[in-house]
Amino acid sequence: MSPDVLAWWLSPAALGILGLCVGSFLNVVIHRLPLMLERQWRRDSAELLEVALPDEGSPLSLVRPRSRCPQCGHLIRWYENIPVISWIALRARCSACKTPISARYPGVEVLTAALFAGVGWKVGPEPVALAWCAVMATLVALTFIDWDTTLLPDQLTQPLLWGGLIAAALGWTIPLPTALWGAVGGYLSLWSVYWLFKLTTGKEGMGFGDFKLLAALGAWLGWNTLLPIALIASVIGAIVGIGMKMVSSLREGRYVPFGPFLAGAGVFVYFVGVDTVLGWIGWY
Repeated sequence: MSPDVLAWWLSPAALGILGLCVGSFLNVVIHRLPLMLERQWRRDSAELLEVALPDEGSPLSLVRPRSRCPQCGHLIRWYENIPVISWIALRARCSACKTPISARYPGVEVLTAALFAGVGWKVGPEPVALAWCAVMATLVALTFIDWDTTLLPDQLTQPLLWGGLIAAALGWTIPLPTALWGAVGGYLSLWSVYWLFKLTTGKEGMGFGDFKLLAALGAWLGWNTLLPIALIASVIGAIVGIGMKMVSSLREGRYVPFGPFLAGAGVFVYFVGVDTVLGWIGWY
């Protein structure tokens, strides 16, 4: 492939279009992955307890069955599944039963497209841009899954963590020792906070998925970004939590998942620049 062709395919515009398509798939991941995990947990529990499991219907995966309207079962045709355009053309309603289609679907697509285009702008026409796009896609999926279910699946956090270490080992991102200690420090820092909070209050302040997510961010961005990421996430999370409490929109248990704010802080540090963020706190 010639340099000019490669430069076009890795341009912000081309990556933005790719992001729209990936964002459409992420909507499926966000909806189905928690359901798939719940089914697996029920099967595992039934096997351990040696009890019969009720019929769960057709097999569920990220590609099967085809997408359909949850209200009437209408199969989504290919031209009804074009990112953003179909939502607008359908006037945000199912073509069969006219049930409203949430604006979050095109929102996820546009967000993913913006992040992919941003990576293209920041990295330039380099193959490593695709690795960073994969990071952004994973963080988008984790953000919405955690917000919906308070779950950060190992199926996403662990590949993100190992991907960061492998990318560093291949010389694509940061030095391997920086990535390795970023992963170790990210996990142990929140692990320590978890146990300190639990021992002093008897309650769990966060889930183990948060440890793995911060470890993954450390593997991609380095150990020196952990404190800024944790601080930004904590401040924004507290502001959002207080705002939700004031309007009585907190979920049962009166808590806000931490994962979306960790992911958002990681994206912020990446795009603003590690050196810039460290300079704000006097570390650079």
